[in-house]
Parts: sequence; C-alpha cells; structure tokens
Amino acid sequence: MRNVPGMMMCVTALWSMVGCVQRTIHITSDPPGALVHLNDEEVGRTPVTVPFTFYGTYDVRMRADGYRPLWTKHKTDMPWWELPGPDLVAEVIPGNKSEQNWHFVLEPNVEGAAEGPVIDRALQLRAMLRQDGEIPNQK
Repeated sequence: MRNVPGMMMCVTALWSMVGCVQRTIHITSDPPGALVHLNDEEVGRTPVTVPFTFYGTYDVRMRADGYRPLWTKHKTDMPWWELPGPDLVAEVIPGNKSEQNWHFVLEPNVEGAAEGPVIDRALQLRAMLRQDGEIPNQK
C-alpha cells in the first residue's frame, strides 16, 4: 500500500508517453504546383501534406499561373474510431493515423474569352451615351 502513489506516478508517466493519432491532409492538384490556402493560411504548393487537429469543413483556395483560382469548401471525414467512446482508446494506440486525400482540378484561364464580348458591349454603350451627351469624352 505504501507504493500506491509511486505506482500511480509510473502509470501516469507511461500513459503520457503513449502515442496519439496523427491526422494529415494530403492535397494534390492538376496541375501540380498550385499555391494552397486552408482557412486563409498559406500551407504550401501541391503536392502538400498538412497536419490537422479538428475534423470539419475547411475553406480551400488554390491558385496557379495560367489557371482560374479555385475557392471551395472541403470536409474532412471522421473515421468511426474518432467518435466519442472509441476515441479514448484510439488516442493511446501508438502509430494510429488518420489520412485525408484531396485532389482538385484547376480550369485553364482562357485569357479574354469571356471578357471580350463584355468589353465590346461596354464600349458600345459608352459610345451611345456620348452621342446623347450624357458623359464627357474621356481618354
């Protein structure tokens, strides 16, 4: 009975040295090399692996030269062992990993394809307004 406090200290020390769940998100893109922001924080260029703590929905922004920027939300899927109850056991099992794999495809930016008709229409409207004398000539 005298050794109970000593045993408790040993058990506590051993318990604290046990591993915890490693949670990572592996992000790839087509094309590779896109700059990635998760929840407004720059995390690197694809392919990139990022540690995370909480499951849920993340804001994802990706940008690459020659491609349209991608802004979306993506959810991390919680495995069954992370549910309340089993998570207490899963946290103490060494080598336990939770990996999320996300892949995004960026669309090529066709320079001026969508803007051309809009700009032409704006120039036509400006010319019509000048004819009516509603706006001054500007250069």
